[in-house]
Amino acid sequence: MSRRIGLFGGTFDPVHLGHRYLAEKAFEGAELDKLIVMPAKIPPHKSESGLTTGQQRLDMCRLAFSGFGSCEVSDFELMQSGKSYSCYTVRRLRELYPDDRLFFIMGSDQFLTFEKWYRYSEILEMTDIIAFSRESGVDARQLRDHAQKLCGDSGKVLVLEAEPFEISSTRLREMLKNNEDCSCFIDEKVVEYIKANNLYRSEESH
Repeated sequence: MSRRIGLFGGTFDPVHLGHRYLAEKAFEGAELDKLIVMPAKIPPHKSESGLTTGQQRLDMCRLAFSGFGSCEVSDFELMQSGKSYSCYTVRRLRELYPDDRLFFIMGSDQFLTFEKWYRYSEILEMTDIIAFSRESGVDARQLRDHAQKLCGDSGKVLVLEAEPFEISSTRLREMLKNNEDCSCFIDEKVVEYIKANNLYRSEESH
């Protein structure tokens, strides 16, 4: 029997409760049978002085999603040499799950600039898209209009609405650097991992 499998990628630096919330909304809203969480490789020019390694982000994701049934945290992109484009990842998943229906989960900003992605049309051929509107009702219409422009009435894009999570990974890194309490935004097991490994701390605070 064909399954519905969702791919949820991101830098997850660090992974937080907003990521978990979106994963749960996608799982329920698209009636998924399996979720693959995949930390992306960070290009050297984007990393902030090597704050975290790919392995550390992988570890944090495994902790954050440890209680999530039917979820796999994959190191596929982290293990790739050279540039890691989404189309290559989706192509590999299509090889692994030839009889299943794949869903690529993305936020509104990503979806509204999707045509700029490398071989985006190939991704659309191989997967459906789950696009999240960040503010209830505000950009959902924009996303549906954009879906219509990209692929007509094919049903390839599912727009889901989610309450905005009032924090970003960038802001959380700043808070952690300043030794501020982030326990209401990050899973307790991840907080413990961050402390144990002295992640995101400035040299002065070590």
